[in-house]
Amino acid sequence: MKHPALKMVDLQRQYAALKTEMDAALQEVLNASVYLKGAVGRQFEQELSQYLGVQHVIACANGTDALTLALMALDLRPGAEVIVPDFTFIASAESIAFLGLKPVFAPCNPRTFLMEPEAVKKLLTPATKAIVPVHLFGQCANMEGMMKLAKEHHLYVIEDNAQSLGSDYHFSDGKTAKAGTMGHIGTTSFFPSKNLGCYGDGGAVFSNDEKLAQRIRSLANHGMSAPYTHDSIGMNSRLDELQAAVLRVKLPHLQQFNQARQTVATLYDEALQHINALTLPGRVPDSTHVFHQYTLRLEKREDLRAYLNERGIPAMIYYPIPLHAQKAFEKLECNRVIETHEICNSVLSLPMHPNLTTEEIHYITSTINDFFAL
Repeated sequence: MKHPALKMVDLQRQYAALKTEMDAALQEVLNASVYLKGAVGRQFEQELSQYLGVQHVIACANGTDALTLALMALDLRPGAEVIVPDFTFIASAESIAFLGLKPVFAPCNPRTFLMEPEAVKKLLTPATKAIVPVHLFGQCANMEGMMKLAKEHHLYVIEDNAQSLGSDYHFSDGKTAKAGTMGHIGTTSFFPSKNLGCYGDGGAVFSNDEKLAQRIRSLANHGMSAPYTHDSIGMNSRLDELQAAVLRVKLPHLQQFNQARQTVATLYDEALQHINALTLPGRVPDSTHVFHQYTLRLEKREDLRAYLNERGIPAMIYYPIPLHAQKAFEKLECNRVIETHEICNSVLSLPMHPNLTTEEIHYITSTINDFFAL
């Protein structure tokens, strides 16, 4: 029997839980009728800055713009190489190519799906100018190793933190930092399905470097340094006041949301760990995992996916094609990472959001157990 309520991400339930607070916040923006560059956006930037423990937050229109702005701020010359994971959403590499830079694709760990410093080191050339570690699916890449490598080779580090906002990274000296705050620049997305999502598009750039932050803020506003004074060719990338209001309501609940996701992941683990045909999501010891996705690996991926869908359980493939194999990068003659195909052909993500009930998790896991009992 199908379960009628199951979704990969259930934003209706989240809205219902926050409805009174959310409606009031949105009504305040409507009453003020200031929709861009207002007090709500500035307040959100300050509150996110405090939450992350980073000096500067520049909100923008979306996560892809955040990555593009970060790269623009570095003034890299066309053809400069930027190392990026081969297994991730295209925005991580698309922003590199968009600016006339060359993405160099790195293999990822098949258990954690993260790019590792050892893989990056093998790809370094005199043309390498930056590294873009992606904190994929909810946990941090090895930032201690990345920053050490960057320092040794005079490279910039831009953290793509679109999927791991709120994750904590633990350094070997005992220090802890939030994902997105350790590199020279960090970026994130507020796409509605993210751990902290708005009701449309949104993004942000973070930095502890005041000069970089000032440049990013200028670039996001047509390269302006003062009204109608344009020092650089920039872009128009702003977070509107309605989206900022949504995010201000949700931000105080982010830790609770992430803890709920971790509970879901634990229940998945407990119910599925005995199935030898499944590889459960690997955890890295230096990072907390906030489970933007709960991603399995298995050989019978398509068979299980069809079985689940027939029973009303959505399951998604993030991501079916390696970046190096995308037609968009053909003309750039990028390097090939053959190992990524094995990952892309075996991943399957289960429903994951803070409002999944114990009953729903049991239905999902018992259905998976039934499949492997056939």
